[in-house]
Amino acid sequence: MKESKYIWKNGKLIDWKDATTHILSHTLHYGNGVFEGTRAYMTKKGLAIFRLEEHTRRLLNSAKILLINCPYSKEELKQAQIDLLKANKDDYSSNVYLRPIIYLGYGAMGVYHLNSPVEVAIAAWEWGAYLGDEALEKGIRVKISSFVRNGIKSNMGKAKAVANYLNSQMAKHEAVASGFEEALLLDDNGFVAEGSGECFFIVRDGVLITPPYDNTLESITQDTVIQIAKDLGIEVVQRRITRDEIYIADEAFFTGTAAEITPICEVDFRSIGRGSCGEITKRLQERFFKIVMGEDSKYQHFLTYIN
Repeated sequence: MKESKYIWKNGKLIDWKDATTHILSHTLHYGNGVFEGTRAYMTKKGLAIFRLEEHTRRLLNSAKILLINCPYSKEELKQAQIDLLKANKDDYSSNVYLRPIIYLGYGAMGVYHLNSPVEVAIAAWEWGAYLGDEALEKGIRVKISSFVRNGIKSNMGKAKAVANYLNSQMAKHEAVASGFEEALLLDDNGFVAEGSGECFFIVRDGVLITPPYDNTLESITQDTVIQIAKDLGIEVVQRRITRDEIYIADEAFFTGTAAEITPICEVDFRSIGRGSCGEITKRLQERFFKIVMGEDSKYQHFLTYIN
């Protein structure tokens, strides 16, 4: 990881090396915390945060779901992310990833969490393609995981919660250890849920298909892709997808803040379509990168420029 000079923590900019937390912080022991992943792109007009409003709103919604009372408003958190990038601007020469986190600090132990202080921090660092630049062009190999996506009867998937990512870690490890780049998790009914940290799309007969929000995070990048597809005249359907339907799909890809739009060339040793980035995936990719780089006038409202 490439370090930056400052991290924003509890209302102040502090040196990266000083952004520490106590070993008895509640979240470290019991997993109740929420975070976001947000990107800022180096456009011709300078650094611009993509969909800052939506990401910050989801962060606070996640905290509300998990009964964490954030001491900062949405506007304060948006400004904090802007201020952090401005303070670190000399450290950035390319795209930047922001990681806001709201967690429970040191003050009380035991499962009951409301006696613990709420801490808020934002880090930002240069980060390129999550799965590699080559993956954006050629696609990745994916394994359907033996781990099931957290069930809605026991966990709250609409929260981007720290604890929700334990099975994602296990699924990712299983996939990589088996020679794949990424995992795809099914839900407890056997339908496609999402990747270890991404949303999922397939294309069949020119129709773009993605799972409903029944058992997945409400993805901001997924929403962006759906809007782009409609602009391009591509029919979009949100419905359940079975694993065997993936095998006979014409195209497949992952989306997410980190993954952006990453083609899938193979699932469970079965080639998807022609085994490379498909035509519709490529069109969506090209439009997406024009938008995030500030080259599409229709979507300028998605960008918050750092001046």
